[in-house]
Amino acid sequence: MKTKLLPFVIIFAACGFWSCNDQCKETRVTRRFTQVTLSLMELRMQVKAESARSLERPGKMYVKGNYLFVNEIKEGIHIIDNSNPSSPKFVSFIKIPGNGDIAVRDNILFADSFSDLVALDITDPVNAKETGRVRNVFKNGVFDGGGWSLNETIGSINDSNVEFVTEEITTNCEDGVSPGWWWGGGVFALADLASFSSSSPAASPNSAGSNGQAGSMARFALHQNFLYTVSQSSLQLFNISNPREPKDFKTINMGWGIETIFPYQNKLFIGSSTGMFIYDNSNPAEPVKLSSFQHGRACDPVVVHDDIAYVTLRTGTACVGSQNQLDLVDVSNPSAPQLIKSYQMQNPHGLSIDFPNLYLCEGEHGLKVFDVKDKFAVNDHQLAHFKDMDAYDVISLGKTLLLIGKDGFYQYDATNPKDLKLLSKIPVGKEI
Repeated sequence: MKTKLLPFVIIFAACGFWSCNDQCKETRVTRRFTQVTLSLMELRMQVKAESARSLERPGKMYVKGNYLFVNEIKEGIHIIDNSNPSSPKFVSFIKIPGNGDIAVRDNILFADSFSDLVALDITDPVNAKETGRVRNVFKNGVFDGGGWSLNETIGSINDSNVEFVTEEITTNCEDGVSPGWWWGGGVFALADLASFSSSSPAASPNSAGSNGQAGSMARFALHQNFLYTVSQSSLQLFNISNPREPKDFKTINMGWGIETIFPYQNKLFIGSSTGMFIYDNSNPAEPVKLSSFQHGRACDPVVVHDDIAYVTLRTGTACVGSQNQLDLVDVSNPSAPQLIKSYQMQNPHGLSIDFPNLYLCEGEHGLKVFDVKDKFAVNDHQLAHFKDMDAYDVISLGKTLLLIGKDGFYQYDATNPKDLKLLSKIPVGKEI
């Protein structure tokens, strides 16, 4: 096994005075990657329903009727009964090795498991059962900066286990700290929550032909008889006319750095590290690229309402970007999107629109709420800034707001967007 270290979080402790003779202590947190080989035969035997467990490393979230589905990064999916948002109850945990994304059609849950797409019947959420599997369809991916790849020849996954290591180094101030990085004892974090890899209220879990709702960070999207998934370089179509047995249908190459997918009306809006792509989805079996909206290199999800796309760009990720901003883009002519205006943010992540209210996650800086009726003065109409949470992604259900971050899962009464009322929180590590 090979191990390598990459810089991850840098914390500079303040010196007494700034001078060439001062000694500075630099605390450096690195990611240690240990390469491992996993048997696909064994991984495929491990997908099963288990008893409920606590949140440890929450990732993507999904809502369907009275149920919440929360991804435990690389481990599986928590199923939560949300009949009473003030008191959500863990129901079960579906163990799915290598899982990062979720989508639900009727009572069938679709999930990635490293290289495979898995379909599970969740009619009885305590006893979920696998009904179908498309093997070896995803070739590679990334979790926490550690890559994995498929080796079809021997039936294995070459994976990277990630361990965070803290080290303290003493240096001369003039050598160890550059003025451009000086934060007076503060923290400059290069952390990303989930894998760099996928708005009306959701319908009842038992209603025919119904889909749930994902957050803006999703890599999975449902439309008619198709499930769309985006990898780092392609759009993959699965025919789910029989949801219990999905079929691999088509692969569309899109270039590198693909991150998120947002279906809206008859369009697909794809977020990438270099821009937003717009695809015509009038024929769901044949998505056609209409245009791309280019920006500097940065990670970005996108949501859309009417003729405006809301795109966030952020630094501090594997995208190695230099921009922290919200872009409003006119997509009235999807073949020629035009920038309306850019607004500087702190470290924007996921977002959700319940017009005219835009909910925007700022990572460790919390959640911001904007009135976006005046698209040229969004920064002058910030309704609120809630700083008591780590905000990664958000889903607006009108009167209710769902939010997920490194420290747990939140639900708010959003009747008054200026004064969100906490209904419940499931903190990381809470005992079941």
